[in-house]
Amino acid sequence: MIDLVKHFFIAVKQIFKGSRKYYVWIGFLSLLISFGVGTYVMQLKKGLIVTAMRDQVSWGFYLSNFTFLVGVAAAAVLLVIPAYIYDFKPIKEIVLFGEMLAIIAIIMAMLFIFVDLGRPERVWHLLPFLGTMNFPASLLAWDVLALNGYLAINVAVVMYVMYRIAHNMEYSMAVVKPLVILSIPWAVSIHTVTAFLYNGLPARPFWNASILAPRFLASAFGSGPALMIIVFQVIRKVSKVEIENTAIQKIAELIAYALGFNLFLLGAEIFKEFYSQTVHLAPLQYMYFGLQGHTSLVPYMWTALIFNLIAFFIFLSPKGRANIITLNLASVLVILGIYIEKGMGLIIPGFIPGTLGEIYEYLPTNTEFIITIGIWAFGALLYTLMLKVAIPIYLGELRFARGEVTGPEEVVRTGSELEA
Repeated sequence: MIDLVKHFFIAVKQIFKGSRKYYVWIGFLSLLISFGVGTYVMQLKKGLIVTAMRDQVSWGFYLSNFTFLVGVAAAAVLLVIPAYIYDFKPIKEIVLFGEMLAIIAIIMAMLFIFVDLGRPERVWHLLPFLGTMNFPASLLAWDVLALNGYLAINVAVVMYVMYRIAHNMEYSMAVVKPLVILSIPWAVSIHTVTAFLYNGLPARPFWNASILAPRFLASAFGSGPALMIIVFQVIRKVSKVEIENTAIQKIAELIAYALGFNLFLLGAEIFKEFYSQTVHLAPLQYMYFGLQGHTSLVPYMWTALIFNLIAFFIFLSPKGRANIITLNLASVLVILGIYIEKGMGLIIPGFIPGTLGEIYEYLPTNTEFIITIGIWAFGALLYTLMLKVAIPIYLGELRFARGEVTGPEEVVRTGSELEA
């Protein structure tokens, strides 16, 4: 146990080593986080009145980001399946970085829930054993269990594999595979339960669509892997980690299928509402054409649709996927497109019009923007620090081996020393 603690602190020392660019990046993220924390303290003192949320629109920008990030976390399963189940070597070599991104996405999603609470000191009521979760009747209780369970599975896999690599040992599939197989339905469940949170509100007809959960998953399997493509290229550029183009091409191909299915489901929903011309058409009409002169969401929704269509055709084309410029363009477009579609385009129209027919046009305040940027900066900082520890272990530059001179005490050796 003492050796494990010592090894942990030796590994953590890696975060204090880096170039000037690394320290500038850390400082920049820390500055954004400090702005976010300061703004949140102000929100905590004055209450949610400093946001644009009101009785008419009680969910806003925070929950928009939560919904998007749950999808990013769930999308890690698209790397897990080919890596561990089918032993696809190009993806297997980078799957750990995808699982680490899933861990960060879940942590950020939980932070967005936390800042959305008017009385965060009461959050313990939602915790198992400490509070009263009202399980299984409460969908929120299911969401708490799904998110924390998925977080625990990914942390367990990453920690076990990194521990074995750090000690120059092969990890056992007898340990990893059961966790991986469990993570597949669990990944589906975290986004399905999130969709059911919206489905379970009968007073909001915009969310009462049976295809909402499949749309959530399809869009998640588009935006999450697209974000991973960008992240993997950054890792490849700033470190010695070799990430094959074959892996990136395969991920891009999977995005094409997911985007096509997502656009199909969107088209089916649009047809149902506009062809039937019922009173429940109002939210969708507000999104794309405006309602009673209220059009603040219209330019965003058309932008999201155009971005998703362009990205879909690029990903669908083998030449588009092979060209690094068009590949990155499509990745950025799909991230932005689905961020808008699953964010403002999902939350706000559900409240338009209100139960009394009122139309309240919600747009995030500066407070919401600054806190949101702070949480995203925290996620980027945490992921950067995780990579600073993981990459040297992954490359064999940091190893823990039994010392020959100091007896039972463990010593740290580089990969080249171990080979010698």
